[in-house]
Amino acid sequence: MFEISHNRIKSLGLLLILYIWSGCYVTAFAQQEPSYVHYFDLQSQYNPATVGRTPMLQIDAAFQSHASGFEDAGNTLLASANTAFQLGHTRHGVGVVFQNDLFGLFSQKRISFQYAYHQKLLGGVLSIGGQADLLNESFDGSRADFIDPDDPAIPTSEVNGSKIDASAGIFFQRGPWYVGLSSLHLTAPTILMGDRNETTLKRQYYFTGGYNIQTKSPFLKVEPSVFVHYDGVEYHARITSIVRYEHEKKRLYAGASYSPEHSVALMVGGMFHGVNLSYSYEAFTSGLGMAAGQHEVTIGYSMELDFSKRGRNYHKSVRWL
Repeated sequence: MFEISHNRIKSLGLLLILYIWSGCYVTAFAQQEPSYVHYFDLQSQYNPATVGRTPMLQIDAAFQSHASGFEDAGNTLLASANTAFQLGHTRHGVGVVFQNDLFGLFSQKRISFQYAYHQKLLGGVLSIGGQADLLNESFDGSRADFIDPDDPAIPTSEVNGSKIDASAGIFFQRGPWYVGLSSLHLTAPTILMGDRNETTLKRQYYFTGGYNIQTKSPFLKVEPSVFVHYDGVEYHARITSIVRYEHEKKRLYAGASYSPEHSVALMVGGMFHGVNLSYSYEAFTSGLGMAAGQHEVTIGYSMELDFSKRGRNYHKSVRWL
């Protein structure tokens, strides 16, 4: 057993460390996947079936800080890109996702290569997708002070390990509404970290659905949506409603999100010089408290690639994320 040095006593990583590194040969469950307030803009992060839903090249990035006011609370960085292509009369999507999740002395990196097949069905479009994941888990023992530094079960340097994983999902959209189901870590991989430690990733299950409501004003839309994350034991749900204003080149939105027994969040965003920017603050209603919230920033850009024109591609930002 060990403890973090005094100047890191507030670190949230301490909680994980006390559970994980507590035996001669340790089996541990890793932290669950990060939960984004802007899940409706970052759907390819948890559902590969959403790549290539439009003929655009879509580029997204997000940054989320963890638990304001706590040292070593960590952060999450996400970057993704996806597009669509035609093969005869069929449409397909491909994409790539990179995610780096830091929490205390732990780090999880994921690179995902995605594919989706899109088929018209019942007046809408059914999408089926899969992805191959390259995972890397690491723990930096060099940043911790130990009660017993000679305990061979406790790493005193950085240890890490990698594994190949798989994920899959389905998505259906018809007119103003959509629904999706997906699962990450289908193989529930066990990753060996050094010689004596390992971490096992749980399968993660996701459900999302939403509806776009056109108001009497042609410039305003109300977009309620729901997001549910389940890891086989616990679930985490979000209920979100945003109002969008779109007129000519002006695009703005504001909204709120509620996670039962967990948090509330406010968000605002808009299009600036062809780039979509958004910001949210999530305040916890239990546990850490309202002040120890999370900041989240997303940025996105979409462009149309017209390969039929010789000598150049035509690029145009055309839609809101």
